[in-house]
Amino acid sequence: MDRLLVTGGLGFIGSNFIHDRISRFPELDIINLDSMSHGSNPSSLTDLDGNLRYRFEKCDVRNIDQITKLIQLVDVIVHFAAETHVDRSIVNPTAFLESNVIGTHNLLEASRKANVSRFIQISTDEVYGSATGNQSFDENSTLNPSSPYSASKAAADLLAVSYHKTYGLPVSILRCTNNFGPFQSPEKFIPKSIIRALLNKLVPVYGDGSQVRDWIYVKDFCEAISLVMERGSPGNIYNVSAGNEVANLEVVKKILNFLRKSVGLIQFVEDRPGHDIRYSLNSHFIREHLGWAPHFTFEAALELTLNWYLVNRNWWEPLLNEKILSPTPWKEKW
Repeated sequence: MDRLLVTGGLGFIGSNFIHDRISRFPELDIINLDSMSHGSNPSSLTDLDGNLRYRFEKCDVRNIDQITKLIQLVDVIVHFAAETHVDRSIVNPTAFLESNVIGTHNLLEASRKANVSRFIQISTDEVYGSATGNQSFDENSTLNPSSPYSASKAAADLLAVSYHKTYGLPVSILRCTNNFGPFQSPEKFIPKSIIRALLNKLVPVYGDGSQVRDWIYVKDFCEAISLVMERGSPGNIYNVSAGNEVANLEVVKKILNFLRKSVGLIQFVEDRPGHDIRYSLNSHFIREHLGWAPHFTFEAALELTLNWYLVNRNWWEPLLNEKILSPTPWKEKW
């Protein structure tokens, strides 16, 4: 493999993945396809300007003609591009259907015609819905999405599986728990909490903050993607989780404690509709079959993330606006 197409490479996980691949694989050439929408930030990859192994193409995944031409130039597709924010999907579900379902179909169809060697679909734990009791979802668990966002990702996953079963397209799917780390948008939970605390603004917590998420450092997820690309079996789904289940309220308290800010900054706000209580994935399959394991504890990764946002204010300050910093963004008309 020496030619890779990454979709959504100006986004959070995509940009981290490109940094990882470029730094570790000197023989690899990467085309980054990104529409430069609200989740994209060109400054995340400015260090690659002038790198002959990296090429950027502004393209929307809904543009089938342009996608078809680009896919003919590569061997492997890693598909990150998606509308991702649950709050946004509540306000404008149509955009999520168009990008996440139609866009994924366009990529699958173009990949089928080009006979690519691998297609890696990046999904989410949210397709399983809320876990109850001590339940942890495995790769065979029923999909039960709660939001327009997670429903669109579930639909995209099913399309990808169908292209493997029907056409033999070498598809693999990764479903991961909540990522965090460098280059994550200020509208997301951990960066938003860090930034609001730094600005001495109230830090909103939905409901009573008892919602539990299993957090994973983005570099650990990038390693999982690489292993699936290199040694994963087409047709398989791989759940990826680090075992860091922490309630939202506790995450905010840890952030405030690190920044030496008062817990008085916590503001409990009206919960969003369809808010899942707990996400939990069983990741035994990828650990047993590919030898993957996380390298970072939650506390160590959170400290690295906090320090990154402290040092890189010039990256996130231009992104701030009233809607991103709104305590209940699902009520906003984005």
